[in-house]
Amino acid sequence: MNFEGDHEEYLFPVDDGLFADTFSEESVYRFGSEEVKISQVFSANLGVAAPVWDAALCLCRHLEQQSLDLRGKRVIELGAGTGIVGILAARLGAEVTLTDLPYAVPQLEKNVLANVPPAGWPSAAPTVAPLSWGLDQTQFPVDWDLVLGADIVYLADTYPLLMDTLAHLCQDGATLYLSSKMRGEHGTPGFYADILPQRFNSQLVSCDPAQNINLYRATLRRGG
Repeated sequence: MNFEGDHEEYLFPVDDGLFADTFSEESVYRFGSEEVKISQVFSANLGVAAPVWDAALCLCRHLEQQSLDLRGKRVIELGAGTGIVGILAARLGAEVTLTDLPYAVPQLEKNVLANVPPAGWPSAAPTVAPLSWGLDQTQFPVDWDLVLGADIVYLADTYPLLMDTLAHLCQDGATLYLSSKMRGEHGTPGFYADILPQRFNSQLVSCDPAQNINLYRATLRRGG
């Protein structure tokens, strides 16, 4: 696994050997009455930001099946990758900001443009912005209703940066939803058992043993 860039990027995998050749794939995902078109550009430059991961689909299904009222809610997604989770939230009425490292921004922008509803976005078109955990989260506001992340807990060196970012974004009472493949080799179970509870009250919302995916809901502790 190789790392590129200066301090704000070197902890995050870019050229991780997943894709030696560059190719793209267009896919359509349906969640209830909503249809989301996603372009995935598989390349060494995008690495883990390229695919739609199963944990993202799990979070999408939760947003749709639980009939959460997202109309007018302020939502920010971390490590958005293809943007499928945030785009669905926007189609369900939320005001969404999609964030990831700078190299993933063009893919996010392309997918937002491909998913404009025929009648227009219910609240507002999703905003796309670069965000480097632990470094520039303070440039973002704190008045979110929901903070979302799908399969962003996989690299132990980034966990302190992620925690600082989550604490900033959730300090005004936001509810955090994290969907993760529980990869023991990456310390993902330990993050939820030992690290997240240090600053957040968290609970397991759902568990998919077949795919080894857990969905957690959390809120920041006082003084967290």
